[in-house]
Amino acid sequence: MRTYLVREIMSAPAVVIAWRASVLNASALMQTHGIRRLPVVDDENVVIGVISLGDVREATSVYNTASPYAPDSDDILLAVDEVMTAPAIVVAADEPLRHVVQLMLDHKIGGIPVVDDQGCALGMVTESDLFRLLIQLWEQTDQAGQQASHA
Repeated sequence: MRTYLVREIMSAPAVVIAWRASVLNASALMQTHGIRRLPVVDDENVVIGVISLGDVREATSVYNTASPYAPDSDDILLAVDEVMTAPAIVVAADEPLRHVVQLMLDHKIGGIPVVDDQGCALGMVTESDLFRLLIQLWEQTDQAGQQASHA
């Protein structure tokens, strides 16, 4: 099998969120783009963390509390940097995909931001991107098998 590079399968451009944005803004952005994680960037657009849908759900669970003793939502509005995972594990676009898969397995994460030399987000590589590649490879193998059987 040939060596694949991150740039060949990553989702781009990156959808990012600023560190000081609210968790509710992160939730809305994820919903709008149909994604489950966002690179969190600082004021220079450098990736400093990642916020996942799980982080958002945990942070917003208190909003759904029906208790009269629950705080008002204005009192508990968390910023992204308060719930993100940091520091972010990041990769370069020219890294071999095998390395990324190993990082994802080692750290039990579903996606990794892809950054340029300055640490700015270019995209994300996720388990969904890997699954799409796997399906593509299976289809190529099936087609090659069918062609060989008809020859």
